[in-house]
Amino acid sequence: MPVIDAHHHFWRVAAQEQPWRDDRHGAIARDYTPDELRTELAAAGVDGTVLIQSVDEPAENDRLAAYAVDAPFVHAVVGWLPLSDPTAARAELARQRNPYLRGVRCLIARDPLDWLTKPDSVELFRELADAGLSWDVVPVTAAQTAAVTALAHAVPELRIIVDHLGRPPLDSGGWEPWAGQLRQLAECPGIALKVSLGIDLLTALPRWPDDELNPFLKRAVDCFGAERLMLASNWPVVLLRADYQTAWRSLRGSVERLLDDPNDLAAVLGGTAAHFYRIN
Repeated sequence: MPVIDAHHHFWRVAAQEQPWRDDRHGAIARDYTPDELRTELAAAGVDGTVLIQSVDEPAENDRLAAYAVDAPFVHAVVGWLPLSDPTAARAELARQRNPYLRGVRCLIARDPLDWLTKPDSVELFRELADAGLSWDVVPVTAAQTAAVTALAHAVPELRIIVDHLGRPPLDSGGWEPWAGQLRQLAECPGIALKVSLGIDLLTALPRWPDDELNPFLKRAVDCFGAERLMLASNWPVVLLRADYQTAWRSLRGSVERLLDDPNDLAAVLGGTAAHFYRIN
C-alpha cells in the first residue's frame, strides 16, 4: 500500500487573494510549488499526495489542474465548487477539465450551513456522489456538525472527509464539545477523518504539539477506526509550527503507537485515502 499525504496545497501569492491569511501568517506568505514539496516527500517516504484547493474562485481549479499535470506525485485533486449555490456549482463542475479531480470543497470557516438542508443542495450532493466525487469539510461548531451529519444521512452514498481532526481544542485544554461532535460524525459510515492540524489551531498554538496530541488522536481512533482515518500534513500551512519532516514523523509516530495491526497502520498511511479519493 503506498503512503499518501492526504492534504496539502500549492500557491503563488501574486496569483490569488488568500483572505484566510493575515499578519500572523507571515511565515507562509510566499510561493509554494511542486519542486519544494517533492524533496520533502522523498525524505519522508511518501509516495503520493492529495492536492487541496485553498481559494474560492474558478481560477483556482485551473491552477490545480496545471499543478497536477506538472507533479506526478499528485494522485488526486480536491477542487473548489460554490456548493451553497447549486446552479453555479453545476456550471463550474461542467467547465472543469481535470482528470485528477476526486473531490470538492469550499471554505466555510464558522459560517452557518443551513443551505445544506435545501432540496436542491441535497440533490447536488447526490450528483457529486454519482460522479465519484467526495466532499472535504471542517465542521467546528455544533450547528455545522449537525448539518454535515444530516446530509450524510440524506445522501449515504456521499463520501465525506472531515479535515484537520475537526479542530481539536489543544489550545484551550478542553475536550467537549469536540469529543461529542467527533462521535456524532463517526456514527455516519460515509465520513472519514484526516489526522492533521488546520490553520486556526496552528495559529493558536505556541509550538508544534507532540505528546499533547495523543489523547485527541486516541479519540479519533476509537471513534473512526483505522479504516476511516488518513494521515495528512497540511503543508505548507503546517510550516507555521514545524517543518514537514518534524510534523509528518510526529503524526505518523503517534498513530503507530496507537495501532498494533500493520494492516490498520497501512490504512491510515494510505489505504483510507486511496479508498475515499478513489486513487488507483
